[in-house]
Amino acid sequence: MSRRGNIVDAMADSGSGSRRLTALSGISSTIEDKNSDLLCPICFEMITEAHITKCGHTFCYQCIVKSIESTKRCPKCCFSLPSQELIFPNFLLNELVTKQRLRMATSEQLTGDTAVKDGNKLKDLIARDSQNLSLSDVDVMLEILSHRRQILETETCVAQNRLLFEFLKHLLKQKEEQKAQIAKEIDLISRDLHEVECILKERRSILVSGSGEEEATGSAQEEVLASDNEKQQVPELPNVDEEKAESVGDGFNSFNPDVTSSTFTIRKRRMHTYFDDFVNCYFQARGQDLYFSGNTPENDNMRLSVSSRRGLDAFRESLVKFSRYSSCKTLATLGYSSDLSNGSIVSGIEFDKDNEYFAIAGVTKRIKVYDYLAVIRDVVDIHYPVVEMVSNSKISCVVWNSYHKNILASSDYDGTVTIWDAVTGQRTKFFQEHDKRCWSVDFNNVDSRLVASGSDDGRMKLWSLLANNSVATLDTKANICCVKFNPKSSCHIAFGSADHCVHYYDLRHTTKPLCVFTGHQKAVSYVKFLNEQEIVSASTDSRLRLWNVNSPPYSIRSYVGHMNEKNFVGLATDGEYIACGSEDISLYVYYKGLPKPLFSMKIDRPSSIDQPGSDLNEFVSAVCWRKQCNVMVVANSRGIVKILELV
Repeated sequence: MSRRGNIVDAMADSGSGSRRLTALSGISSTIEDKNSDLLCPICFEMITEAHITKCGHTFCYQCIVKSIESTKRCPKCCFSLPSQELIFPNFLLNELVTKQRLRMATSEQLTGDTAVKDGNKLKDLIARDSQNLSLSDVDVMLEILSHRRQILETETCVAQNRLLFEFLKHLLKQKEEQKAQIAKEIDLISRDLHEVECILKERRSILVSGSGEEEATGSAQEEVLASDNEKQQVPELPNVDEEKAESVGDGFNSFNPDVTSSTFTIRKRRMHTYFDDFVNCYFQARGQDLYFSGNTPENDNMRLSVSSRRGLDAFRESLVKFSRYSSCKTLATLGYSSDLSNGSIVSGIEFDKDNEYFAIAGVTKRIKVYDYLAVIRDVVDIHYPVVEMVSNSKISCVVWNSYHKNILASSDYDGTVTIWDAVTGQRTKFFQEHDKRCWSVDFNNVDSRLVASGSDDGRMKLWSLLANNSVATLDTKANICCVKFNPKSSCHIAFGSADHCVHYYDLRHTTKPLCVFTGHQKAVSYVKFLNEQEIVSASTDSRLRLWNVNSPPYSIRSYVGHMNEKNFVGLATDGEYIACGSEDISLYVYYKGLPKPLFSMKIDRPSSIDQPGSDLNEFVSAVCWRKQCNVMVVANSRGIVKILELV
């Protein structure tokens, strides 16, 4: 065969290079499969300095030594390995590993050398015999090379476009799903909008009929007044039909005479400010109708309609309640300490069962009881308590009995739980079984004889006003920072702990909790019940969390905005709104349906004692809600107490 034929044949055979590489890669993959038997079960790398345990398993020397030091057991079978004396060198496996490493290195070199040799062989052949090639030979070579180039370009293009095809196919599927979801949402919003329009039309017809009656009455009054005084005129009532367009735009303002135009404008502005949050709240409230309406049997349509109405009503309630308040008005200011410039931390504020008196307690070891109406009616901000009680230690918490108006309980830094008579100001009973500071105390609403307390000694204790010692003890592994009875139960209680969790117990079965709520990142400083099912907790991770005792262990909602990293800053709720303190000397108010605060308000010292260079460590230390009204009592770490009304 001529040299020209050799060159052409070589060009034709050059495509076999890829087949050689494929074969070599097959060899390499076989080697890799064998390598898996020589991997260390701990580090998953090729075993280095193999050592075998007494139980027959082999590892890298460094890996098994570290495992013995930490666990004293074999990582494969948990066989007890108390010391390194129970591991021995595995010389046979070491030889196999060495040979395998050499084989792998040779294989890699062979793969590289073969590719280089094939390329050099073809290059040398063309360079050596190119002078002997005729035009037809060159044309044949170019045809072969062009065909090969076309094949390689096609393979590359296919590989690249297959990846793009998979991406676009997945993206299209995702967008089609989003389109279907958006279509469902649009349909739901349209149905809700139609329902609200029907409600507005219904109310409008009532207003129209009422306006007609008022016009008739006004005309009669106008005739009487005109006969008495011709100059006196009755102003003409506006025509409701002429204001139809404005009515549709103004919503509540047009159909509810009690809501002024300015009030509605403020509410609308707040709605648009928190619009994205309201969108999330809306779809949460309407989730059942959104996701299950299409798959509901016909005989369940009535039930779904009722559920749909409830979801819309729930969101309407959230929308209205969130926009109801925008600030606080100060009704009165008083001082827990006589020296407001130095002040003292207020740790607890509590109203009695009738909302007539409130008690303030703190680190001055005093409990001061004030008459609420007397305080807010005083012209000057000089208020005197109706009774004052002195403790032997700094007070951490104070609470009123829910049945007996004159009974108070307090906990203190010495671990003592004290029962007080609020009329005489005297101790009637005290319990001293806690070994460390007692952070919290609470009366049971159903059985008013029961008292619970939580302490840094990791114990929650249950007391009875009829006994001299604790009637039950619940031991935990961490400090207990707060305790609170379920308001509708005599045996269910929640407490927050330094283990970052909220624990919920049935006191009749204390071997294990009913549920443990997890999600906080630091100690839980307060727990409060919004109702018999919902709990709100505060933590030094600067978050409040809402839980439901029927759906543990994760929170329903998290509230952020305030600052709380190291102090007990106070927490209170009226069942709908949540108030907490902050380490920027502010009070923050949240509505339970949305994660962002409604507003915040600084609890500053009075201007009469304001000093330059104020203490940067000041914080709001206690918050209390006056039951069934929009009034709160708030105190800061300087001992400044304010009575605030939400407006």
